[in-house]
Amino acid sequence: MALRQNRLIENPQNKKRIRHEDFVAGISKGLAILDSFGSERHRLNISQAAEKTGMTRAAARRHLLTLEYLGYLESDGHFFYLSPKVLRFSGSYIGGATLPKVSQPLLNLLTNQTSLIYSVMVLDGYEAITIARSAAMQQEDRVNPYGLTLGNRLPAHATSAGKILLAYLSTDEQQQWLVHYPLQRITKFTQTNNAAFLKLLNTIKEREWCYSSEEHELGVHAVAVPIYGQQNKVVAAINIVSPTTRTTKRYLIEHILPLLQDTAREIRRVI
Repeated sequence: MALRQNRLIENPQNKKRIRHEDFVAGISKGLAILDSFGSERHRLNISQAAEKTGMTRAAARRHLLTLEYLGYLESDGHFFYLSPKVLRFSGSYIGGATLPKVSQPLLNLLTNQTSLIYSVMVLDGYEAITIARSAAMQQEDRVNPYGLTLGNRLPAHATSAGKILLAYLSTDEQQQWLVHYPLQRITKFTQTNNAAFLKLLNTIKEREWCYSSEEHELGVHAVAVPIYGQQNKVVAAINIVSPTTRTTKRYLIEHILPLLQDTAREIRRVI
């Protein structure tokens, strides 16, 4: 019995461990249902939710109905979809976390200086998530490539910020990431070879910046640098995303990259 009480289970994504008796399976399943909704699938029926979460159809139905009852989902009688209530969590994070608060005015300052759009992103499993984003100076000149929406989630392997965050994982963590999230082709420029991708991550870590062009969206390129936190650990990445018709690779690297590096150092001093 003592051995059972001390048994630990590990989350393969973040390596967190918890005692088996402290793990609440119901919460885990409910959040798995919420996680199954995304930009590619806004509406799910019971069968689709069961397939995406690995639950039985009966279990998925109970969790969907419970989340609808609690107000986190809405339904048209056949399909379920997220309700605005889920924004409470993101709003609380953005309003209370230090990194978004510290980053926001610095990103706005960069936009004032260059009229370009800047973001701070963190890694969450397969995706890089935008947690802070500068405001556009001129609405009529605004570009909105994927990833510039606050809270948007992008495939990490196909974005400059995502590759920065992956580059600073350990070798074992990178290998495990590739096992869980096989490289998917999004455009003809997306890297899908594991060996080449790992070599690229090593190069990115050595030079401490990443340039990415048209890997997630054609006509868009980006540069990113790491943001360090406590104990010299990379906690986020700051990037610039711009249309290839507006800026050149040389301009981004020679003129914008130093600004990103200076801003990353400023953020590090205050988080």
